[in-house]
Amino acid sequence: MPQVFAPNRVIDFPNIAIDEFVGTASSGTKEISIAKVISKGIWEEAWQTPEFDEYVVMLRGVVHIEHADGVTELNAGQALLLKKGERVKWKFPSEEGAEYIPICLPAFTPDNCKREE
Repeated sequence: MPQVFAPNRVIDFPNIAIDEFVGTASSGTKEISIAKVISKGIWEEAWQTPEFDEYVVMLRGVVHIEHADGVTELNAGQALLLKKGERVKWKFPSEEGAEYIPICLPAFTPDNCKREE
């Protein structure tokens, strides 16, 4: 029987909101997480080295991903794969913000994203 998942707001900060549809916080699923992220304004995340593969589907706006080989720009209408163990820094360069769908295998948790202080 098909299962329907409603989003659960897992992050609600001034610069970012995350609604998780499937994952550890919303459905107890450990194998995969699927969310919608709304980024607001210009800001950047801390460096991180996730312990999961992350597929990102960019819906609106732009994000710059810093990594060991430089910077990759992801624009609306594109998708990206970040492999497990790759150290990255997300930068949101536009006042208009951005929206994207991250799909993480296994599911995202605060512990397995390995954010640096």
